[in-house]
Amino acid sequence: MRALISSRGGQLAASFHDGVPIQTYVPRELPPSPPLALAAEDDELIARANQAIGRLEGIRTVLPNPRLFTYFYVRKEAVLSAQIEGTQSSLSDFLRFESGATPGGPPADVEDVSDYIAAMQLGLDALSLGKRIDVELIQNIHWTLMRTGRGAHLAPGRLRTEQNWVGGASPSVAEFVGPPADLVPKLLESLCSYVTEARAPTLFKAAFAHAQFETIHPFFDGNGRLGRLLITLILQADQVMTEPFLYLSLYFKQHRSEYYECLQRVRFEGDWEYWVRFFARGVLEVSNQAVETARGLIALVEADRARIRAELKVSSSSALRVLDALSKRPVTSAKDLAKESAVSIPTALTTLSALREQGIVNELTGRKKNMLFAYSSYVELLNRGTELPAVNDPRLHTVSTATRGHSEP
Repeated sequence: MRALISSRGGQLAASFHDGVPIQTYVPRELPPSPPLALAAEDDELIARANQAIGRLEGIRTVLPNPRLFTYFYVRKEAVLSAQIEGTQSSLSDFLRFESGATPGGPPADVEDVSDYIAAMQLGLDALSLGKRIDVELIQNIHWTLMRTGRGAHLAPGRLRTEQNWVGGASPSVAEFVGPPADLVPKLLESLCSYVTEARAPTLFKAAFAHAQFETIHPFFDGNGRLGRLLITLILQADQVMTEPFLYLSLYFKQHRSEYYECLQRVRFEGDWEYWVRFFARGVLEVSNQAVETARGLIALVEADRARIRAELKVSSSSALRVLDALSKRPVTSAKDLAKESAVSIPTALTTLSALREQGIVNELTGRKKNMLFAYSSYVELLNRGTELPAVNDPRLHTVSTATRGHSEP
């Protein structure tokens, strides 16, 4: 483990593991003290990040169906967050799964994504009912996140009762050793109090809370996924966004090494400024990407509607209804599409055949029966960033006496 350069982030504490003396890391309570010392360019970056959030919030006013955009973005976030742990499931795989088809990726990976979506929805529903982000809610979300996936045997919903560490086969060679298990309840309670009571700007609050949660590492497994989910919940709890459009997993996936280095610099150098800069750049980049995606989807559907009116030989009225249904469910069967668009199954199949000739729709199975269709360009836009699974970074592995060999940042 690194040498401690500054006590601003936390302090080392002596403990034991398997009877061997070890050094653990105990974070200081939030907010950082002394307060952040940001340069003028940092203030400008943070202002740009907040403006980007505002533009993202504003895009909902031009979206035909903001809830539908949220539906797909929650799924994209779930796929990306799972990919950081090394899963092999893409957004296309998961959409196939939700359509009742066999997914292209491993079933266990798709199950992890499904559990993440359920956990996210549990948290969002709780906030909509006035629930605060507290230890009980975090434990309930964790139970939902881990209840059926590969970590189901690792005490879902229960705070860890043993030492864990990140990277390496033992604490003596680990890159990071979290706080002793007996301190976890108090540390997590303090974090939740900060999240709900602090009057700090939301961007700072979310950045601080995520780093602190990852440092506490309160569970045997699932800490990385839950820590990323916590960012979204804080944005929603502070009513920064009407719909949960902003997710940072893609940014963390693309900058894994820098992300991990940022957390280490907070812990051992007290460099909260470095982490906040990284976090703000992520918010700026991801917000702009989400706005671009939303505009791209709107433009795509409008362009395809124009093509249908001008070029399709089948009934344009039926075809437009089928296209609208595809924009709501871009991977689907003819039967479900017929029901959604209020046309007969033969009409849906005829229309899909015409749309395939135009290159608007692809058939995914190659079968004559039980076919599955995709609004290919629509899925491609949504799928950007999820095409290839992330390479699991061994430095992000968490190990405890209960989870040897299991990885989770």
